[in-house]
Amino acid sequence: MKETIYNNTFLEAAGGNYTGHVPVWYMRQAGRSQPEYRKLKEQYSLVEITHDPELCAYVTRLPVEQYQNDAAILYKDIMTPLPSIGVDVEIKPGVGPVIDRPIETLADVQKLGALEPEKDIDYVLETIRLLREQLNVPLISFSGAPFTLASYMIEGGPSKNYHRTKSFMYSQPDAWFALMDTLGDMVIRYAGAQIQAGAQAIQIFDSWVGALNAPDYRQYVKPVMSRIFAALEEKNVPVSMFGVGAGHLLEDWNDLPLSIIGLDWRTSILEARNRGVTKTLQGNLDPSLLLAPWPEIEKRAAAIIDEGIQHPGFIFNLGHGVFPDVKPETLKRLTAFVHEYSKEQLEGRR
Repeated sequence: MKETIYNNTFLEAAGGNYTGHVPVWYMRQAGRSQPEYRKLKEQYSLVEITHDPELCAYVTRLPVEQYQNDAAILYKDIMTPLPSIGVDVEIKPGVGPVIDRPIETLADVQKLGALEPEKDIDYVLETIRLLREQLNVPLISFSGAPFTLASYMIEGGPSKNYHRTKSFMYSQPDAWFALMDTLGDMVIRYAGAQIQAGAQAIQIFDSWVGALNAPDYRQYVKPVMSRIFAALEEKNVPVSMFGVGAGHLLEDWNDLPLSIIGLDWRTSILEARNRGVTKTLQGNLDPSLLLAPWPEIEKRAAAIIDEGIQHPGFIFNLGHGVFPDVKPETLKRLTAFVHEYSKEQLEGRR
């Protein structure tokens, strides 16, 4: 561990407490917007970086050291565990994950194997162990959620409408629930192994579940999510979830045994609270605003903080991930502003 004061603010807020300042980290804070990372990508692919614990730890640490964020999130991809259960995934630049043999039938689902973390993703676990020695802030790791992973597996890659995924779900319910069970088991093992290796929080990315309406979510997805979160609750670390365009599912998420709900920019902190959400909230500056003039960024961030600190349990983040055009100095300045402004406001409330 570094010989500096350990910054526990993120974990305190995750536990539903007021803190001296609002903690801040950013989804996709490690990677594409950083010149050092782009230089690395001239030599190494994403897969090569994530399979090299020393290199992966460096990429994960970099934004924390540059921006003074209150948490690190492990650099990897949500598709990381899928090859180990028999899914042939290729990350194509400019496209995303591509799967040549999509899932089409129950027989395809039954061919999937089980994840053995110590054998299959040992490089992820070793990176976590390294980072726990190197960081003076909490380490968040993550997993994709069954619906979002299934959407890639069924569509064969990214989709704008998820027609194939929904068709599979509606027309082959036995195969769908078998796939949810298989992926649910994988997520529990995957996240559990990361916690055992030293991850201090887990975020479940159900990035595309907003494509479902609430009744379909309750019927086809919520049961497996309840099982996953119940299993992870026993690990005694904060667990969060995030999805894009999923504000209509907030009440269902609030029912789940998880600690933190991440909001995208479409749903305000105040609206979530007014709808009865009691859990720690995380979010939710529109990432596009990071290209706006600084006074506009400051005004919007202050408004989010003002809403967030009306209740204990608030973590500042973006409403989606950092994108390549964002300047590192903007994120550094934003982090400093969140720390300073929230400290002033919180002190004024006492």
